[in-house]
Amino acid sequence: MLFRLLKEARPIHAVISRLRNNKNSSQFENRIEWNFKIGNKGSRARSGEAVVEPIVESVVETMSHSYDYDLIVIGGGSGGLAASKEASILGAKVACLDFVTPSPQGSTWGLGGTCVNVGCIPKKLMHQASVLGESFTDAKEFGWKISSEGHDWEKMVQSVQDYIGSLNWGYRTALREKNVTYINAKGKFVDPHTILCTKKNGKTETITTDKVIIAVGGRPKYLGVEGDTECCVSSDDIFSLPTKPGKTLCVGASYISLETAGFLTGIGCEVAVMARSVFLRGFDQDISDKIVSHMERHGTRFIRKAVPKKFEKVGDKVKVTFTNQEFGFDVEEEFDTVMLAVGREACTKDLGLEEAGLTYNPSSGKIEAPDEQTNVPHIYAIGDVLEQRQELTPVAIKAGVLLARRLYAGGVLKMDYNGVPTTVFTPLEYGCVGLSEEEAIAEHGEENVEVYVSMLKPLEWMIVKEEHEGVMHREDNSCYVKLITLLSENERVIGLHYLGPNAGEITQGYAVALKCGATKAQFDSTVGIHPTVSEEFTGLTITRRSGKDAAKKGC
Repeated sequence: MLFRLLKEARPIHAVISRLRNNKNSSQFENRIEWNFKIGNKGSRARSGEAVVEPIVESVVETMSHSYDYDLIVIGGGSGGLAASKEASILGAKVACLDFVTPSPQGSTWGLGGTCVNVGCIPKKLMHQASVLGESFTDAKEFGWKISSEGHDWEKMVQSVQDYIGSLNWGYRTALREKNVTYINAKGKFVDPHTILCTKKNGKTETITTDKVIIAVGGRPKYLGVEGDTECCVSSDDIFSLPTKPGKTLCVGASYISLETAGFLTGIGCEVAVMARSVFLRGFDQDISDKIVSHMERHGTRFIRKAVPKKFEKVGDKVKVTFTNQEFGFDVEEEFDTVMLAVGREACTKDLGLEEAGLTYNPSSGKIEAPDEQTNVPHIYAIGDVLEQRQELTPVAIKAGVLLARRLYAGGVLKMDYNGVPTTVFTPLEYGCVGLSEEEAIAEHGEENVEVYVSMLKPLEWMIVKEEHEGVMHREDNSCYVKLITLLSENERVIGLHYLGPNAGEITQGYAVALKCGATKAQFDSTVGIHPTVSEEFTGLTITRRSGKDAAKKGC
């Protein structure tokens, strides 16, 4: 059966599936390694060049060793789970270790990592709660006779946590179904092939493995000033607080800080954001300025060029002493809740990297691993633990799957970390893919870069005329699109940025276009869907260098 499938050049997953389902297939039971031939050389296609699905070329016996496992994955987040399941599907004997050290405030969670438990999932759901609150005003203009009795924080948290709990259970079930051994224990290297597993009750065991994937992710940083761990929460805690945060200070200029401030403002909390420097570092600063300006006009207070000096409990409040860096004086203010969002660090401190012979960045704890392979050849790393890589769930998942295929299916495709789309879920959502305007100019020179811009207001907002404290609920030209092209390459689009509703849904599709090497002319020749905000990208005419007004008039 095996060789008939090979002769037919079936795709790898079809071959494996057929062999798995064939009880007489001794070849699969003896565990095999797959080698492929593919239609293009190398691991990364050029822009516009399709990547061909690998097909089986030959089968050889492999994985003859005396270790307990073929692969141990340390970390049960999105990347670790994806790599574990894929490796097991491909015939490897796999164990996945996962353990959550409680936050300073005592928060813990189940299997699934940051994204599911204390990141993307609860953040998006609570952002949606804020969006729904904004829609009450819209609904009235569309004829709905409704009123709100305010927001029920406890109900929202319960609903969100119930959903997360169902995901935790689903992940455990998926590991079992894929024959992955799940070990709820903290892993630490004893030597390059031996892992010490410490369970919650303190019991330990050692297991050995041929290969290791480190997928431990990261946790929020603390400032290291007086009272920070005792008085402050982080993103590890905010989504499961038992009571409404009340007057809240978000410390940090990161997207986590701004997203949290945005949805808390939207559900009726008094919120301030404190930052010492630029907001959304690494993102397009033109867009960043617009996000902060919009949030400020719509109720979020910003404390700029300031750093916390001390936190202390005063009854049920937190008194914050912070320094104004511009003028050098100290200020005190009390808050109900203080959330720190000042960066993240890799969870490698107690991983025993030295015992395994691994090199890493001692300041960040992150590991340098080109193509996910560390300086120890049989040890790999994926996800947020990697140096100079995006801390994004889909990146970790794709890298984990591709790595497993290279290790156990003869795959050659490698993770392409370029052109990764993302969205910041601030009140005005921000989606982007490719280079920022600053990066494009720095990389290619201002004379070689053309930047197209347009401001607009979605049709759905046009009839909403209500004001909140003197500010239009739905402002004219508050949404913004930007297309960055490279003049020397026939105006190939190298950056796309969108500020407005449904940013993630809009940006995802354009990411495919950029991956294919789309040019400005191809955008222009595409017929837009009317009336949508996305159609704006198909008819951009105003450039940055022209100096013309980019405000949109009419529909």
